[in-house]
Amino acid sequence: MTAQAKELLVFAHADEASAFGDVPHLITGVGKVNAATALAAELATAWQQEAPFEQITVLGTAGIVGDAHDLDTVVEVTGAVQHDFSLPSPLLKCGSALTGEHLTGIPTATIATADVFVQDDTQRRHIAELGASLCDMEVYAYLKTAEVFHTPIRVFKVPSDFADSSTTQEQWDDIVALKSQQLRQFYNTHLAA
Repeated sequence: MTAQAKELLVFAHADEASAFGDVPHLITGVGKVNAATALAAELATAWQQEAPFEQITVLGTAGIVGDAHDLDTVVEVTGAVQHDFSLPSPLLKCGSALTGEHLTGIPTATIATADVFVQDDTQRRHIAELGASLCDMEVYAYLKTAEVFHTPIRVFKVPSDFADSSTTQEQWDDIVALKSQQLRQFYNTHLAA
């Protein structure tokens, strides 16, 4: 990834970016620690080179919690909470929640982040109680890191599963290539310059 671009495109998992081979991007790795450290390193390098990014755009997959979303529609994340943190976790806002600029016709959601692949109804209920309708393993870390570097961030997720006992990590591995294609179509239609 070069620090000369004005926008930093970010994915957690290389398979999520499989349809973006011709577009410069950063792969952070899965989980909050990997997400925060890789993004911070990239942003710090850009600042050191006096070429800071004007915006971060995160694309990836998420689990659905509740009935508000389907597996074929990309969702704009407007806020994130942590669901594996025992202390109060403030809602971090991003994208249109901060700028007021929203892509017309794109559904929005709050996402709950944790270092766990959500697969059971107890976790789903807890996440719903936090006001989230999606779950993932990185967004909260991305938002906090972007806040520290004073860099605007927007996040778009395509649901990959229903975050329940019928979903396994192996199934996610099989599905993610299709999800990358869906993200690329969305990117080409709504985000590409």
